Amino acid sequence: MNTLASPNLIMRIGAPISVMLAALLALVIVGCALLAGWLAPYDPTDLSTFELINAEIPPAFTADGDSRFLLGTDNQGRDLLSAMMYGARVSIAIGGGAVLLAASIGVFLGLIAGYFGGRIDALIMRIGDVILSFPTILLALLVSGIARALFPQAGTAEWAPLILICAIAIHEWVQYARTVRAATMVETAKDYVKAVKVIGLPGRRIMLRHILPNVMGPVLVIATINLAAAVLTEATLSFLGVGMPPTYPSLGTLIRIGNEFVFSGIWWIALFPALTLVLLVLAVNVVGDWLRDRFNPKLRVKR
Repeated sequence: MNTLASPNLIMRIGAPISVMLAALLALVIVGCALLAGWLAPYDPTDLSTFELINAEIPPAFTADGDSRFLLGTDNQGRDLLSAMMYGARVSIAIGGGAVLLAASIGVFLGLIAGYFGGRIDALIMRIGDVILSFPTILLALLVSGIARALFPQAGTAEWAPLILICAIAIHEWVQYARTVRAATMVETAKDYVKAVKVIGLPGRRIMLRHILPNVMGPVLVIATINLAAAVLTEATLSFLGVGMPPTYPSLGTLIRIGNEFVFSGIWWIALFPALTLVLLVLAVNVVGDWLRDRFNPKLRVKR
């Protein structure tokens, strides 16, 4: 019985092996990030544990490596493996927070635009068009720069994640709003919505209890794909120096630090965080593409 359980489950899910491997890889990276406090050999946020004598030690599997530091150390003597675990946790938390905020705003505005239509619909969509006219990175840099100019504490480890979440979400909500708006207009024209309107239910209740559950499928697919994009955007901002501070780094900050030493032969500081970022984004994108195909009946028919 147990030997047949896994194959039957895979067949019911309908996911190819590549998707299963990508999902497993994403789970491993996310799991290591979430459990960094227990799995990491050292605490990279505790400055008192840094020793310059341990700076720039190669990975343990090289000739000059140290068994205490599996992936080597950075220029401050910080264990790179521990810094990557904590950095991945920061990057995933910021990316997930940005997706959650963007989805909440986009779904809310999309429901309103699709249900009421008219001038409200036109106003929301025109605001979205203006926002989409700016590249994501440029708009995020603008928001982050304004926040740092207005709030001197915006660059600290406490406030930087919130600033980054808002900077990323301010551009990404438009995709959710457009998708939910189109789905809401389709649902509003159906008989069950017309029936509850005849009964006299208020519009707020109709949108939340009847329309919203039927438009969440595409939202989940967009959120999965946007998670990878949000993590990559956070890494880009941190690489440009407007993200997390070096004392509490993300993957992008580690790559920026390592980039300064690549041509000095200290390749591991940039390579391993960059490889982790690439694998995480690739795994999430593979799962997101499969979910998109899974939730699209037209694509399933073609296959």
